[in-house]
Amino acid sequence: MPGKRPFGVSTRLYHGHRLNRDHLLAIGAHGFEAVEVFATRTHFDYHNPAAIADLQQWLAEAGLELHSVHAPINESLTGGRWGAPLTLASADADARTRALDEAVQALQMARRIPFEVLVAHLGTPRSQQPEPIDNSRDGARRSIEALRRIAEPLGVRVAVEVIPNELSRAASLVHFIEEVIDVTGVGICLDFGHAHMDGDVVDAVETVSEHVIATDLHDNRGRTDEHLVPFEGSIDWPAALTAVQKVGYDGTLMLEIAAHGPEKETLQKARAARQRMERLFAAW
Repeated sequence: MPGKRPFGVSTRLYHGHRLNRDHLLAIGAHGFEAVEVFATRTHFDYHNPAAIADLQQWLAEAGLELHSVHAPINESLTGGRWGAPLTLASADADARTRALDEAVQALQMARRIPFEVLVAHLGTPRSQQPEPIDNSRDGARRSIEALRRIAEPLGVRVAVEVIPNELSRAASLVHFIEEVIDVTGVGICLDFGHAHMDGDVVDAVETVSEHVIATDLHDNRGRTDEHLVPFEGSIDWPAALTAVQKVGYDGTLMLEIAAHGPEKETLQKARAARQRMERLFAAW
């Protein structure tokens, strides 16, 4: 129904902090229905059953649904510094196993708190100057097939995310799903900001249309991954949302925004951007 689709906010907004009750209450108070938890242990310790129980309580108090969990991409984030990367596409068996074990641990959250989608990166983005060993298609295949087998009985779908590297461009992910992996039920997380850095957002929407099961909405100026609130960068949002409407995606629209200033101000801007998007949807 136009204008009534659910919107959420990723806890990436608070990524540099330990996730707490007040963060979720703030998201709920700004009118959002859902969250994605960004699984970095310094932000949210998904290994700790007590932390998961607390999260369940906070979600209930905030009136929020846990829509998705973002699989770990680094071991830590402290003081603005990333820890060692975790790449599911590594050709190094030990490195890939380490990343896969952390993703599986995050997936196990579904035993306590049901959620719909586990979002996973294949490899690392070009901006991190990865070695060829970091972005192996065969390594990615092995990881995603293993994750899907574990996710299915938990009622979770795996979504590989559009990110700026050769493995994870929109067309590359469609090929990966249709021709490379040997499991069904894997979809795509369409990251609008990443698609914008790699070319045309409307083309990306149309390319992944048959496979998109999750979204990450944020903006940038086409060069760096700024994670701005939509309408603050150079994405043509009316055109992008028209394409979303045309391909029939009516799932949760997840704002994966960073705090450029106080988080409360960012949430206020996010609420205004959501309202602007809803007006666009309603006009169609």
